[in-house]
Amino acid sequence: MSVLESLTEWPVDHVSAAIITRDGVAEEFGDPVRVYELASVTKLLVAETVLVAVEEGAVELDDPAGPPGATIAHLLAHASGLAFDSREVEAGVGEKRIYSSAGFEILSEVVAEATGIAFDRYLADALCTPLGMGSTELYGPAGHAARSSVADLARFARELLAPQILAPETLANATSVQFPGIDGFVPGYGRHRPNDWGLGFEIRSEKSPHWTGAGNSPRTFGHFGQAGTYLWVDPDLQAACVVLTDRAFGPWAKPLWSEFNDHVVSELSSQK
Repeated sequence: MSVLESLTEWPVDHVSAAIITRDGVAEEFGDPVRVYELASVTKLLVAETVLVAVEEGAVELDDPAGPPGATIAHLLAHASGLAFDSREVEAGVGEKRIYSSAGFEILSEVVAEATGIAFDRYLADALCTPLGMGSTELYGPAGHAARSSVADLARFARELLAPQILAPETLANATSVQFPGIDGFVPGYGRHRPNDWGLGFEIRSEKSPHWTGAGNSPRTFGHFGQAGTYLWVDPDLQAACVVLTDRAFGPWAKPLWSEFNDHVVSELSSQK
């Protein structure tokens, strides 16, 4: 039985998934074109779009943004000190890794102002159109309000494995630890010391517990969403996994996600 077939046992109404390599989709499950709410997986698309704006020269990572002393890089890396869901400052810049959706809303406003293009349109033009992600849309706040399909996110995951839109060095920097040594919380998974993050991409490092598998390499990066969704890329495996469901993240997900991801890693490792 394919590892993806175990998804039939998940307590969800709908689930779609794919395993992706540099060559494209290796395996898929469920309806690949069904559109799901992404919740915070949205942040991966937004981060990539901000990095496109950086490469185009519209903004720079060290441009001031958010609280005094913070930059675009701080906002991307959740190191600005902003609260989770408001623009209230809860810590000094670089002192704590406070996961902030509000920070991503500010990022979208900064890019829109710099380019003169509404951010949802800029994301579509910079990311969705060149990758053929026709079912993906940002319809609300940049921290959590995108919809997409497994087919689209598989194309995005392949871009993260073999970048064409971004320069490889830009992506390598974005998926490396930014402002190292900062402690903080991963929503739903508690406090980590340190809580490593890249430029919009969460980095697994040695975090435990974690939503990826215990077998995923420390260099694994990605994001999960409260909509019951996730995407990870493991550079050591040269592979990625996307799972989208229509059940909100909760206690049901934590053991199933980790177990499933370990099975995926095991299958991929056996094929190397």
